[in-house]
Amino acid sequence: MDAIHRFRKKSFLLTFMFCVTVFCLSYKFNYCLTKDLRFSRFKDKSTLVLLEKNASFKSRGMSEDHYDTTTRSPKPCSLKKKEPLSEVKLDLSWKEEIPLTAQRSPKYRFLRQQGLKATRKLPDALIIGVKKGGTRALLEFIRVHPDVRAAGSEIHFFDRFYKKGFEWYRHHMPPTLEGQVTMEKTPSYFVTREVPQRVRRMNPKAKLLIVVRDPVTRAISDYTQAASKKRSMRKFEELAFLNGSMGSNGGGGLVDTSWGPVKIGVYARHLERWLHSFPLSQLLFVSGERLVVDPAAEIARVQDFLSLKRVITEKHFYFNATKGFPCLMKSEGSPSPHCLGKTKGRSHPHIDPVAVSRLREFYRPFNARFYQLTASS
Repeated sequence: MDAIHRFRKKSFLLTFMFCVTVFCLSYKFNYCLTKDLRFSRFKDKSTLVLLEKNASFKSRGMSEDHYDTTTRSPKPCSLKKKEPLSEVKLDLSWKEEIPLTAQRSPKYRFLRQQGLKATRKLPDALIIGVKKGGTRALLEFIRVHPDVRAAGSEIHFFDRFYKKGFEWYRHHMPPTLEGQVTMEKTPSYFVTREVPQRVRRMNPKAKLLIVVRDPVTRAISDYTQAASKKRSMRKFEELAFLNGSMGSNGGGGLVDTSWGPVKIGVYARHLERWLHSFPLSQLLFVSGERLVVDPAAEIARVQDFLSLKRVITEKHFYFNATKGFPCLMKSEGSPSPHCLGKTKGRSHPHIDPVAVSRLREFYRPFNARFYQLTASS
């Protein structure tokens, strides 16, 4: 009887322990299942709540341990080592390297995530001239291209600040991503004697853009700009000719080749110096007149010259009848229309037709020489 009693007691205990074990396993399984479902359902919402609280506390200088851990989303059951829901860390260091106007572009954020970093480098291309030829228009138009980064102001490194060194110059360049073209515009480079050799020392493969227009019209435009700053400035005819007396019959008056507005228009002389340092294949001559009447066609030539995809087309331009020249539908970093400043497109004063004719005769042989030098361009 004792043996039977002990057997029954032992069987009861084993049965009880088995039932308890089954109950615990069942409860654990059901709990994990319902918890995973809750985690899957509220994962996105919880993540947003966590990010908002994390950003709020970090902005106050507090660590994540200071906020209520009940705001964390439920963790899925796992036999592996538990890993907390990761707080997404937004790497904003790129903002210090890319200008504010470019930060709005998702392209830069994407490239940054791919490990690409914007750096300042010496320019690959220069707009070297000529003054009052349309260099500002060319710069504003080409800057719309996503693969062009250009300094907004004229640096004057090669003609005024060359002694400061290339590191100083590089610091004045915009941050550029790999594959983008870095540019700078200073029209006085074209007429400054020492600049070609200095540019060659920086980069013998630099691409050079020269905007040229009718030298007579260019000289009058140059004079108009100077006259707007000096109310008592003498008339154009008095400055362009040594004796200041043209006469109604066109007699007298020798062109003053030392006067800046006249001197700049002798393109051939300046070009010959550049051709001593650079092959013609690295120079592109842009028509200032065609930048006005057909900007898309001229910018297409520029894009090809810089080995860029033709992104800028007719759809980027509209003609402003008030100013008398084309404007951009949108500028770099801004979706709104953009025109050149009020100092552009000034009305030219009346110039004595005799003076205009005399200047055209003066420039005629120099223009012929210029066309000869650029014949294979």
